[in-house]
Amino acid sequence: MNGNTAAFGHDFLPIGAGRHIPLAEIVPWAIFGTVVALILLYFVSTEQGALAFFHGTYVHEYVHDGRHLLGFPCH
Repeated sequence: MNGNTAAFGHDFLPIGAGRHIPLAEIVPWAIFGTVVALILLYFVSTEQGALAFFHGTYVHEYVHDGRHLLGFPCH
């Protein structure tokens, strides 16, 4: 120890210091993450199948291996 506790003192990482993230700050990020996850799930599971927003097979070919890796049948 070189005695330099200012850089690595108690204020460096305030873990367990009684500081909590308010729920009002978590909810928008949780909603955003859920929407992004559902959009990705749509493109991997459904696009170019029963529902298709894009013409052609570009999206299907782009996510083809991921679709099989996640267990979604596509042909």
